[in-house]
Amino acid sequence: MELNNVYIESTVKTPQIDLNHLTGELIFSGKSIPENPAKLYESILEWVQEYVKKPRQTTNLRLNLEYFNTASVIWIAKIVKALCSMKQPENTLIIHLYFDVEEFDSMETEDVKEALSPVLDMVGTPTISLGIKIYGTDDNGGIIKESMVLV
Repeated sequence: MELNNVYIESTVKTPQIDLNHLTGELIFSGKSIPENPAKLYESILEWVQEYVKKPRQTTNLRLNLEYFNTASVIWIAKIVKALCSMKQPENTLIIHLYFDVEEFDSMETEDVKEALSPVLDMVGTPTISLGIKIYGTDDNGGIIKESMVLV
């Protein structure tokens, strides 16, 4: 099956989604409070399940979500779990998380791990390299600070 790139424009309640199988860039940005999350995320999860069959050596999952609801977190956790199922141990998944710089400044590494624990618990022990990179952004979305959290 030929895997095509996916681009979905954002709405008031759904994020912009840009999935590029050639570069390994998977980008979610905006708000994720869809009334029917399965309608939005089910096809995305199917795309990711196809992608992991022939992934890039490094996959970047960029979650630049300014607000998201619990249902969205469940679907994003399923997507992360699927990405962690890549079979080649030389594959790397880097999850990029974006926060307001004030939130970023008050974070400790353990805070990030604790916040991600529901997702990481669902993933289990990945067979690939997994890293989490956090960014502090200004009001315009510009990156001011960054830090790497190793899982």
